[in-house]
Amino acid sequence: MDDREIQLRRYKSILSKYLDDQSEQTLYKGQQFSRKMIEQKISPEEAVSLHVSAMESLYPDMPQEFKNSYAFLLEMMIGYGFAYREHQSLRSRQQQLETEIEIAANMQQTLLMGEMPTVESLDIGAVSKPAKKMNGDYYHFVQDENDCVSVAIADVIGKGIPAALCMSMIKYAMDSAPEQRMQPSAMLGNLNRVVEQNVDPNMFITMFYGLYDSFNHRFYYSGAGHEPGFFYNAENDDFGELYTKGLVLGVSKKPNYREYSKDLQKGDMIVLLSDGVTECRSSKGFIERDEIVAMIRSNLHLSAQEIVNTVYRELEKMQEFELRDDFTLLILRRKV
Repeated sequence: MDDREIQLRRYKSILSKYLDDQSEQTLYKGQQFSRKMIEQKISPEEAVSLHVSAMESLYPDMPQEFKNSYAFLLEMMIGYGFAYREHQSLRSRQQQLETEIEIAANMQQTLLMGEMPTVESLDIGAVSKPAKKMNGDYYHFVQDENDCVSVAIADVIGKGIPAALCMSMIKYAMDSAPEQRMQPSAMLGNLNRVVEQNVDPNMFITMFYGLYDSFNHRFYYSGAGHEPGFFYNAENDDFGELYTKGLVLGVSKKPNYREYSKDLQKGDMIVLLSDGVTECRSSKGFIERDEIVAMIRSNLHLSAQEIVNTVYRELEKMQEFELRDDFTLLILRRKV
């Protein structure tokens, strides 16, 4: 007796008993039998075929109309079975992809994560939140032996795993050129060569790179098409833009990155951000840069980290707790 005959005999026995008593106990046995069919990977159309065979055995004089209806059901379930298996296959692949993305996101976070500098003259705050699992934004602090702090903030024009790979490459390139950390314009030139030679032409990277010299309290910086930051003058209680002129990384082989500088007095702040901050959308439309400034101004009594956290929470709330773009906000404030 083959497996098909064994299954038919068992199914016929359960079905016959249920047709006689319609008890919950017999129905439960049927459910258990169906689980075994799933474990044996029996398809839906095979299950219907089993039922048809059992009914024909129990009722050999079944009206022809009933037989025709079973034939129709069997054909329909064959199509259903193909669609079901395809759905299960796609679902399995989707789950596998989501697992791989989760692993990649954790690797990205571990790889890009760095320590926050501790400099006596600086109060530093940073917050970076991805809109999805993978972050297309990147920031990086480096503190040297002279307590000079270099800071980079970048945004890949693109999302997902390709953006994460680009960010990893940028970090590696920066770590491989320590001699250029003191020169923002030279650093951007070096990174531009890396991006231009190794990144797909359809993917660009914007970046702002700066260096705070703790000896003369001067901030040197250059930009590559990145969102302008803000400079807060504590004496005048005034916010101005940190405007830089420079091509996005990877567009040209020999771009010219101009270097700028700002003297920082006690209480002055450098505010750096990605376009995910300035392009937030509420129910009333896009949030203006002036609104970002107003949020920072109203929280000047807090530490730098508390300021960026507060601004993030307020903007997240205005967007109904759903980020539409990666969000990165950095503050460097001179303490003494």
